Amino acid sequence: MTADTITTAADIRINARWVIPIEPADTVLENHAIIIRGSRILAVIPQDQANHEFHAREAVDLPDHVVMPGLINMHGHAAMSLFRGLADDLPLMTWLNDHIWPAEQKFISEQFIADGTQLAMAEMLRTGTTTFSDMYFFPEIVAQAAHDAGMRAQVCFPLLDFPTAWGSGPEEYFRKGADLIETWETDEFIMPAIGPHAPYTVSDGPLATALALSRETGARIQMHLHETAFEVDEAVKTSEKRPTQRIDEIGLLGPDTQCVHMTQLDDTDIDRVATSGAHVVHCPESNLKLASGLCPVQRLIDRGINVAIGTDGAASNNDLDLFGELRSAAMIAKVTAQDAAALSAHQALAMATINGARALGREHDLGSLVPGKLADLIAIDLSDPFLQPVYDPASHLVYSNHGRAVSHSWIHGVPQLQDGKLTRIDVADLTLRVNAWRERIRQSETR
Repeated sequence: MTADTITTAADIRINARWVIPIEPADTVLENHAIIIRGSRILAVIPQDQANHEFHAREAVDLPDHVVMPGLINMHGHAAMSLFRGLADDLPLMTWLNDHIWPAEQKFISEQFIADGTQLAMAEMLRTGTTTFSDMYFFPEIVAQAAHDAGMRAQVCFPLLDFPTAWGSGPEEYFRKGADLIETWETDEFIMPAIGPHAPYTVSDGPLATALALSRETGARIQMHLHETAFEVDEAVKTSEKRPTQRIDEIGLLGPDTQCVHMTQLDDTDIDRVATSGAHVVHCPESNLKLASGLCPVQRLIDRGINVAIGTDGAASNNDLDLFGELRSAAMIAKVTAQDAAALSAHQALAMATINGARALGREHDLGSLVPGKLADLIAIDLSDPFLQPVYDPASHLVYSNHGRAVSHSWIHGVPQLQDGKLTRIDVADLTLRVNAWRERIRQSETR
């Protein structure tokens, strides 16, 4: 055997018409192969070169597809999928106070969280998400459900000043939250985190304790912030401080903090976030649906702020299709910046991949197709006649595509979606459980 005939063994070889690796930025590779060994990417090289250098146990041919990193949905409330469409066309506080919070008081339980989370994961996997962030009750149930499904998740335990179905108040939330962190902090799939709900629902003392716990354990902090004008106005009236100023003075703004929504920002707010190194999680469709406002994404990017993207919960979106979210984000960015060149297609794709990985502190092994990184990737089928012709696949993914065009996905090198079919979630059984919840919730609403 001569040197030029020696090949390296691999587990999976994926042959794709196009590869968008995210890193380097603004790159589209044609007729390339992704080589996977175990849970990691071994190589991303031209197919002709792969023929000589690698011998794979399994080959997947995707002649009309784009392969790219799996999407990272950086904010949501997974189990709220069971409340999808329950209370639409209402202002945020009416939606929360008169419908969502009462429904949660009636129905939130461990089984509700387990079934609702599985419904959300099925939808996210089907539409290209491989990692998600969740902030909701019974986070230990969410963590176990995600782990069992082989899906990556940042699981934020909820923190509020008042009792909920999960606990009596901050003291119990912190006790249970510390257990969550201890249980999952070394897991490859689950990233435990701290989830103070919002400045108007968490007082200074618990926020300071959350900061101390984050510094002690390395757990990230995710918080709804500057979501509505009402929130900011009330904060100024009661404390003479904008919310970003208050949490910055507590020490909560920093590289381990993820600020969700951020629709009501002035120059001082942007300065604080940029100086602190905190991350912003943009939820465009939820913000639109609840008339919360528009996040000035291009201004944030121009200041060097890392902006990731999330769907929020299906109760206020009403879907978890992150590709749809990217299209909305790109359109909104252009209008708010009054610049059609704002937030390009490649920048939008980065928001849902490498930027999310940076917000998680996992950019070293997630968010791009680079040798050595974890094999979390998806394939999108562009053969549909209504997606033709294809001139620029990156543009197509953002402006023409929808999540149901995702045909394959792998997490940790393990197939999660094959030819549009989920491999690890029993959709028929799940549908029966979801329908049972619908009947219970509907009957309660009509009483």
